[in-house]
Amino acid sequence: MTSAPNAVLNLVERFDSQLEAYRSGRYNETQVRRDFIDPLFGALGWDIDNRAGYAEAYRDVIHEAAVKVGGATKAPDYSFRIGGMRKFFVEAKKPSVNIAHDVHPVYQLRRYAWSAKLPLSILTDFEEFAVYDCRIRPKLADKATIARTMYLKYTDYTDKWDDIAAVFSKEAILQGSFDKHVASSKKRGTAEVDGEFLKEIEKWRAALARNIALRNPRLKVRELNFAVQRTIDRIIFLRMAEDRGIERYASLQALISGQKVYPRLMEMFRAADDRYNSGLFHFRENDPGHTGPPDGFTPGLKIDDKVLKDIFRGMYYPTSPYEFSVLPADILGNVYEQFLGKVIILTKGHQARVEEKPEVKKAGGVYYTPKYIVEYIVKHTVGKLLEGKGPREIGGLTEKYRASKARAPLRVLDPACGSGSFLVGAYKFLLDYHRDWYLNPENGGPEAHKDRIYQGGGGQWYLTTAEKKRILLSNIYGVDIDSQAVEVSKLNLLLCMLENENQGTIESQLKIWHERALPDLGDNIKCGNSLIGPDFYQGKQIPLFDEEARHRINAFDWPAEFPKILGPKAGKNPGFDAVIGNPPWGGDIDSQLDYFHAKYPMSTREHTDSFKLFIEAGISLSLAHGVVSMIVPSALLRQNRLKDVRALLLQNSIMSLVDLGEDVFKGVVAPSCIFVVQRSEPIKEQKVRLSDLKRLSASERAEVVGALPCPGVLAPQELFARNSDLEFRPQVYTSRSTLVILADSDELKCKDAGINYQRVKVGMQEKGKSDLAQRLLYEGHRENRSDKMYWKGADIDRYIQAETTDRFCRPNFREFIRSNEVVRLNYDVYNTAPKILLRQTADHIIATIDYKGIWFGRSIIALVPTSRCNHALEYFLGLLNSRYFVWVYHQLVQESGRVFAQVKLSKIKQLPLRTITSSNTSEKAKHDRMVELVETMLKLRKDLPAAKTDHGKTLLKRQIDSTDKQIDQLVYELYGLSEEEIRIVEEADR
Repeated sequence: MTSAPNAVLNLVERFDSQLEAYRSGRYNETQVRRDFIDPLFGALGWDIDNRAGYAEAYRDVIHEAAVKVGGATKAPDYSFRIGGMRKFFVEAKKPSVNIAHDVHPVYQLRRYAWSAKLPLSILTDFEEFAVYDCRIRPKLADKATIARTMYLKYTDYTDKWDDIAAVFSKEAILQGSFDKHVASSKKRGTAEVDGEFLKEIEKWRAALARNIALRNPRLKVRELNFAVQRTIDRIIFLRMAEDRGIERYASLQALISGQKVYPRLMEMFRAADDRYNSGLFHFRENDPGHTGPPDGFTPGLKIDDKVLKDIFRGMYYPTSPYEFSVLPADILGNVYEQFLGKVIILTKGHQARVEEKPEVKKAGGVYYTPKYIVEYIVKHTVGKLLEGKGPREIGGLTEKYRASKARAPLRVLDPACGSGSFLVGAYKFLLDYHRDWYLNPENGGPEAHKDRIYQGGGGQWYLTTAEKKRILLSNIYGVDIDSQAVEVSKLNLLLCMLENENQGTIESQLKIWHERALPDLGDNIKCGNSLIGPDFYQGKQIPLFDEEARHRINAFDWPAEFPKILGPKAGKNPGFDAVIGNPPWGGDIDSQLDYFHAKYPMSTREHTDSFKLFIEAGISLSLAHGVVSMIVPSALLRQNRLKDVRALLLQNSIMSLVDLGEDVFKGVVAPSCIFVVQRSEPIKEQKVRLSDLKRLSASERAEVVGALPCPGVLAPQELFARNSDLEFRPQVYTSRSTLVILADSDELKCKDAGINYQRVKVGMQEKGKSDLAQRLLYEGHRENRSDKMYWKGADIDRYIQAETTDRFCRPNFREFIRSNEVVRLNYDVYNTAPKILLRQTADHIIATIDYKGIWFGRSIIALVPTSRCNHALEYFLGLLNSRYFVWVYHQLVQESGRVFAQVKLSKIKQLPLRTITSSNTSEKAKHDRMVELVETMLKLRKDLPAAKTDHGKTLLKRQIDSTDKQIDQLVYELYGLSEEEIRIVEEADR
């Protein structure tokens, strides 16, 4: 019995009946798309032709026109999307192409998807259907079978339909099956495009830096950094313009032939200025199209031909794996953010060397803000401000469109813009909003806005170049202390503006409007220290500050730099409508603390941190009823030393708080949260729901990011209420069930369970000349019989015991320990067995049992039975490791999300350990059942590491999960939880 729907069966039957005709070269790609591929994916639930009439930003499928660039199409034939977010590409070929063995279409597809950072994509001519894992870097020499995860013939569709639909149907993606399949099928050898492209441009930087320093010995280090960065930016811009069909393809590649490459490259740069007007190519004095000073020294640089030729050789198909037409803006931003974490320095011999910036080294790296965070903040600031408004209300239109009393343009600011990720996100949001407004029949539709919108290839609607330029200049603003970051931010915005452009649209801009295509962003994106104004130098002698100090301080005069927004021309309500971003955390501000305390009194009453200063600055830079949103450390929500900035937020209207957990930034534990606050009088007794995103995968977050809170997906964790002290006071989520669960009643708390709670610290002896000079704790082989192995907190896991260790301690040192020394050994605790051990460095309970009398070291809490204890310790261990106790502990301690979270001994003592009345047969049975389950769990966890096969491990994991559930259910019975109460506990994290 077949699993395929009738529509697919009919397609298979029709294709089979005329197979030879379809395989002939006369049956082309367009025909197979219309006749077979479109209906095939229609059967998978995709709205191929947008019959639902969704806005352009949210249509299911984007069809690309088959524009040839350099012998290959410039984009995949289909882009399948959910909520406007790409999920996979489909590349179509005519049936005469041998998909099973022809490497060229496979390489083409893998380049597209790898560059777009899509994990899976499909190559098909309907006769064949091939799925590729596109996380593996494509190589020209790869066979067609490399990275292929599925290959079907059309005759397989009937029996294999469920396999296809389970991953690629629209329903499967909405339910998360696609993401789960991707996560479970990740193979070795994956290389993400951003990491690889970062390596590429870092090689360019090193080569250019060495050569330019060698051939231009008079250059200063700042000039060298500028020259290298600007050259790379210009090359990337032109190369991306080529793949998008805006510049003549292979123009840079043509420079490889011949000599004097750099002078010829400069000719291309000058020609680009005539076409684009971007400040990236500003060389001429008194050019009315530019705002800043021209670049007067890079045209005179000397750069060897070989350096540039080596760069150009690796940038083109088929050698290059990069397809710049589909490279997402956020990927380029990520690459540049990492790239800007290093700087070129000059040695005494004027040799160039690339080093990590000191502030980056201190922070442990550069952490790029994920796309879903940007989208959430933009949606809840810019999106909020745009609700119910058209282009007239948004402002910035010409007099023809502007109402007589139209307000000033809506202005969005990122005061620490870096590579421009938030500005690009806000700009894209504005572009989509304007396009959809012009398309809406209620606003006249496309016919009423022909000078603002046009229909391009594949039937998609786009804003005109002039309209995109107007929006960019009217609405987007940024500041950063790093001049290189400012230039990269401009570059990313300009590349965003060029999306969907081609030679025709650029030429029409020049011909019809007599304007160059791109704006100079010098008045919008500026370099300066957002936190320090010119008042910093009051009372100080400026000549005493050397050039390096002035560059580091980089004082910025907001009213003078943005006179129409913050200066005398700003009107009665000065400021930005939205202030957004990811400000630096833990910045190096110690040398200016006195200044900051005077300038930012609201955020420096307690501990001073750069992110706190940006919060106060952001609110002061926003206009009345403006919106401010940033991603900052989640310590903001809880720590006492941050109560001053909490008070500042509470003096305004808090619109939302989102706890993001620890895993926001790749490669680092950085507990984070988002706040959205409106600069206005707070709502009386305002209560703010704190939503929790940390349980969701990145793609799941992106799916629901616009709908917080979302019942059933995002569990409300706490309410924070405004009180007279302007403090955040944690309250229990206001449902009867939760209040009952946390009731501090005698029935639930044991008055004396016969347990002694201990936290014993063990340290190292100071070095000296006596026997005490030897380390009390050491690693290596056991040296004498009295030496005992010891554990530290990392050895503790749920129901797991460390059987062996290579760490030992010397108990014979007890006689030398004195009360004023750092080491104190508690023999009563160490030698006791059994005892329960809890890991101390954690934000939740993690417990096991020690049957051997193991010595233990730092970061462990011990629960030691006394003579009064008449319960098996296994019973208490089951309680402690249950879902219910993890949940209760989280309500007692707001420790979740901290970098150095600690299990609090005082709070462990407050946990309601339920005692059993041994004379009660029913209760005694529950006690014994708990002991039995815990003993089973201890054995299963011990057996798991010894399992040899994947199947064996899977079976053990299933048994462990089953036993865990039985323990949880027994605990619910012991504490009498209702179904509603159980649901609340189950929905929380373990």
